[in-house]
Amino acid sequence: MQSLEAAYQALACSLEAPGLRLLAVSTAVGVGGLLVGYLACRRRARTLPVGEGWWGAGDRPAVEDQEIRPFVITTSDTEIEDLHRRIDQMRFSVPLENSCFHYGFNLTYLQKVVSYWRNQFDWKKQIKVLNKYPHFKTRIEGLDVHFIHVRPATVPQGCTLRPLMLVHGWPGSFYEFYRVLPLLTQPRDGLVFEVICPSIPGYGYSEAPHKQGFDSLAAARVFLKLMERLGFTDFYLQGGDWGSLITTNMAQMKPECVKGLHLNMFSVTRGGLGMLLSLLVGPYLPFLVGLTREDVRRLFPYMERNVYEILRESGYLHIQATKPDSAGCGLNDSPVGLAAYILEKFSTWTDFQHRGLEDGGLERKFFLDDLLTNVMLYWTTGSIVPSMRFYKENLKENIHKRVDARVGVYVPTGLAAFPHELLHCPRSWARWRYKNIVSYSYMPRGGHFAAFEEPELLTDDFREFAKKVEKIEKN
Repeated sequence: MQSLEAAYQALACSLEAPGLRLLAVSTAVGVGGLLVGYLACRRRARTLPVGEGWWGAGDRPAVEDQEIRPFVITTSDTEIEDLHRRIDQMRFSVPLENSCFHYGFNLTYLQKVVSYWRNQFDWKKQIKVLNKYPHFKTRIEGLDVHFIHVRPATVPQGCTLRPLMLVHGWPGSFYEFYRVLPLLTQPRDGLVFEVICPSIPGYGYSEAPHKQGFDSLAAARVFLKLMERLGFTDFYLQGGDWGSLITTNMAQMKPECVKGLHLNMFSVTRGGLGMLLSLLVGPYLPFLVGLTREDVRRLFPYMERNVYEILRESGYLHIQATKPDSAGCGLNDSPVGLAAYILEKFSTWTDFQHRGLEDGGLERKFFLDDLLTNVMLYWTTGSIVPSMRFYKENLKENIHKRVDARVGVYVPTGLAAFPHELLHCPRSWARWRYKNIVSYSYMPRGGHFAAFEEPELLTDDFREFAKKVEKIEKN
């Protein structure tokens, strides 16, 4: 202790010299400047750079067409005949006995689905269903971007009209939202929504990028430009799967434009010591680490539910994040292969327990016509390969080291935690990224495809969230 005091005294005496005093002051100013710069950078990091891009073929033209064009989905007898021919030529493998969905799509049940597709499914009828809502295309950053735009039939006096963008994921499409659209565009509790639902470039009727690098950040920028082109300066966002990341990026880029962000899939995996403590203490004393009993029920045993289950379900991800074009060639050529690949996700991602069922539980939540319509959107547009590439573009580097991983989300946020989502994220974890959580709901049932599975539940939760946001703004 005495030697430490002597050292401090010697330092104080040395600083009496003018030269050393000047050096100390300069050092202090320099450190202070660095600290101010660091804090300024932190403040600037509250938003994500919007950037710019060009994804069309060839070079960017001097002037880009910004016209918004009506679009109608069509089909032809030739297209349907080609589909039937390919189905008729399918070589089915011999199914394993009692394998259910543990090896993937059950091959016995697949033959039943394909028989219905070939002999009963009416694509022309489904085209009419798809065209029930108005479709459009507009060119953004070199790509024809498809979207549907649904306005409410009436807006009663005293009812607030708000724009809302819904964004899908993989292997879904804009069609996932067809059951929530009438619920959102009907006035209720003084609120009604004008809904814009785009197709991610490379999915469905949106043109696929011609250049490498089109990730969620690029998609977010394209959709922000779409909303601007439609004349919206502030709006709500809702998304799941890739849609949750894209809408999160939109909120990070232009928080001043986003009234509220509602997600039915959200995960935070970089919690550091806080997450470690949650995992160690949570099963025994959850209240000490910000967990609820429901969090404990959904999270633990942790390795089984969050590691082993995900390993069982993520083989597709490793393929699509590394060599999507190789596997995609076969899927783009075989409608039956495509159906098995896509529909298997609608089985197990709805509930992991469906792996133990001969029919994968597909018709417990869905109608075959709806499932096959979604498959047809991939088949008729040849979009399975570019949709798979989206994984490669987003996961070619550590997604947790991307610039958006270092930027918080400060807009009002609503989180709907469905019990059979692939991963559960407690509110205490979600706060590490989403800094302004207005509502967090433990949904009573449902899985990954919330809008498709439980349209009423999802709509009700979104509406309750929007009401809270509107009330906060008024106060």
